[in-house]
Amino acid sequence: MVQLAALIACGALAEYRVMLRAAMTVGVTPTEAKEIVYQAVPYVGMGRVFDFIDATNTVLTERGVDLPLQSQSATTRADRAEKGRALQEQVAGADRVEAMYAGAADDEAHFQQFLSANCFGDHVARGGIAVSVRELLTFAMLISLGGADPQARGHVAGNLNVGNTRQQLLDVITVLVPFIGYPRSLNALAAVNDVTKA
Repeated sequence: MVQLAALIACGALAEYRVMLRAAMTVGVTPTEAKEIVYQAVPYVGMGRVFDFIDATNTVLTERGVDLPLQSQSATTRADRAEKGRALQEQVAGADRVEAMYAGAADDEAHFQQFLSANCFGDHVARGGIAVSVRELLTFAMLISLGGADPQARGHVAGNLNVGNTRQQLLDVITVLVPFIGYPRSLNALAAVNDVTKA
C-alpha cells in the first residue's frame, strides 16, 4: 500500500498500474485501492492524482469490480471541520494544532481551517483504512514528493502519536528505496532520526 502511495506522489502512472494489479493479487482490496488514491489528494494535489483515479477505476473494472464502491466518507458539510480538527489533534497533538491556529496571521487563518476541514475531515477521516495506516501512507507520499521535509518530520511524529513505531517508518523507507531513490530515502531517514532520536 505504501508503494502505491509513493508511486502516486512520484507521478509514476505506468508503474502504478502494474503495482496496483500486483497489490490486488496479494490482498489489497478495491476499497483500500480507492482510498489510497483519495488519501493522496490533500498531500500531492488533484492535478497529480486525477490520472491515478482513472487508472485505478480501469484496473478495478478489469478485475470485475462493480463501481462505484460504497462511500467511505465519514463527515458531512456541517461536521467536517469539527471532526477534522479532532482527528488532526489525535494525529498532530492538541497543543500543536492549537499553536498552529493561534500563530496564524489573520490573512492566513483560512489555511488552518482548510487543513482541519478538508485534509483531515474530508480525507483522513474516511473509512476503509485505519488512521494508523493512513499515517503510514501519508509519510510515504511526503517522502516520495521531495521538498516536504518539514511535513515529513511532522508526520513522523503523527505516526508515533497514532501507535506506529520507528521500525515501521524505517520499513516504509526500506521498501520505497527502489521507487524514490537514495536522496529522498536518506532525507526520510533524517526526518525519522530527527524525531525519534531527539
